[in-house]
Amino acid sequence: MISALATMRVDYDQVKIKDLSTLKQPPSTKDVRRPLQGPERVHCLPKPVRHRIGESLPSGPRSHIRTVGVCTVSISIALSRLLLDARTQHRQALRSIRQTPMMRGCSSRSKLSHNQGRAVCMTNCPTLIVTVGLPARGKTYISKKLTRYLNWIGVPTREFNVGQYRREFVKIYKSFEFFRPDNEEGLKIRRQCASAALNDVRQYLTEEQGQVAVFDATNTTRERRETIIQFAEQNGFKVFFVESVCEDPDVIQENIVQVKLGSPDYTNCNTEEAVEDFMKRIKCYENSYETLDEVLDRDLSYIKIMDVGQRYLVNRVLDHIQSRIVYYLMNIHITPRSIYLCRHGESELNVKGRIGGDSGLTPRGKEFAKKLSQFIQMQVISDLKVWTSQMKRTIQTAEALDVPYEQWKVLNEIDAGVCEEMMYEEIQENYPLEFALRDQDKYRYRYPKGESYEDLVQRLEPVIMELERQENVLVICHQAVMRCLLAYFLDKTAEELPYLKCPLHTVLKLTPVAYGCKVESISLNVDAVNTHRERPENVNIHRTTEDALQTVPPHL
Repeated sequence: MISALATMRVDYDQVKIKDLSTLKQPPSTKDVRRPLQGPERVHCLPKPVRHRIGESLPSGPRSHIRTVGVCTVSISIALSRLLLDARTQHRQALRSIRQTPMMRGCSSRSKLSHNQGRAVCMTNCPTLIVTVGLPARGKTYISKKLTRYLNWIGVPTREFNVGQYRREFVKIYKSFEFFRPDNEEGLKIRRQCASAALNDVRQYLTEEQGQVAVFDATNTTRERRETIIQFAEQNGFKVFFVESVCEDPDVIQENIVQVKLGSPDYTNCNTEEAVEDFMKRIKCYENSYETLDEVLDRDLSYIKIMDVGQRYLVNRVLDHIQSRIVYYLMNIHITPRSIYLCRHGESELNVKGRIGGDSGLTPRGKEFAKKLSQFIQMQVISDLKVWTSQMKRTIQTAEALDVPYEQWKVLNEIDAGVCEEMMYEEIQENYPLEFALRDQDKYRYRYPKGESYEDLVQRLEPVIMELERQENVLVICHQAVMRCLLAYFLDKTAEELPYLKCPLHTVLKLTPVAYGCKVESISLNVDAVNTHRERPENVNIHRTTEDALQTVPPHL
């Protein structure tokens, strides 16, 4: 990993030492070299790493590994520092890999070899998603949802809306005349805006370590799409087209009223004038519109979405990212619905300040379950689906609703590993290093023999897919799980996700809207313990116990 530590291999669950020649040996190595047995092997090691090493070091010699037990204070301290440095640098290396998921050979386009003006496109090169379609066909809706989803699963993605570039260039929109095909000045400005957006795409994918860029524009002509393809080939990007085709006048009219009338283009217009102008704008594109063709465009990678998801046409999906994009786009819909998220009622371990576990509800938790039942009945929700985890406290909460419910194992709370059912004070006492490392990077930190928030997001992806497919759903889950789901709908970053507030005995009603999600927080007025812990100011591994426990909420 690092030259000074080349002889050491550090894993999450074990530490094996092949050579400690860099450590100063005591005068006699006879006792040091012998394999230690049982508890002796554990207690002579530094406390912060005692658990992992104690369970992983072999009990006898092996031909290819020398297991070294350190029984002197000097060697113990040196080994502790070496292990600590190794773990810290190992985590930094992993973090670097996660933050730059592209291949190193693909991260700098200027260094790529070229063949007839085309950059070599590596297997893991960035992807340029290009929308295609007439105005008011949901392209921006698709772009924003796709960007939010890819960022949520850990793929760095950014949207580039050419309309925003046009509004920056032309401060005051006058009328549809700007989009007429015979308006040379308007055409020139639109080309300049598209070029500026593509330049920003290049910078994002090459210099800012982005992995996916969404180029949101009409791109209705084959000539325009060929220009984009050439741009991608010159820079070593893969191209995937997403075309939205809709001929339903009611859907188009609704999209114009709900979305386009809120655009800055129509700030000072009444509804009738705005609708009339936008319909004329659409006409400006219709005569020159060339849809993706199964024969002419058979060599391109694309998905064609027809009539808001009634039918799909998928062509030449070439890699993992493209397959996930297709899978996601085939699950989303625009039917109005509400998603209700809440945690289980207060549990017995909640009031004791212990994390995880599988305890039942307290009397206050049972009271919340009754109030939740009354709340749901008052909402008069048609065809409501109720989902829970497989843990006792969510099942007991759902039982009070007296309606059918489904249990999902993937909705179980984050696995705290060796820290299950421990108080924060106990974690600090027994695993101070782990406690500090989690505070340093709560999203990516993985509990020993447990999970990280990053792991949890991957586990919950099927739930997101089903939530996108369904209509009205109530999800009764847990704090970490609810944070992950909420982060998806609210487009929160990985740094924000682990600190989202999801209090007990509170229901969040999520209503998807045009380009986002409306959130209503409803407290059911049943007292409950606070389980939210903010990030402390001091996250140093050498901090005091007082600093480490600074933000721990009160409990019994």
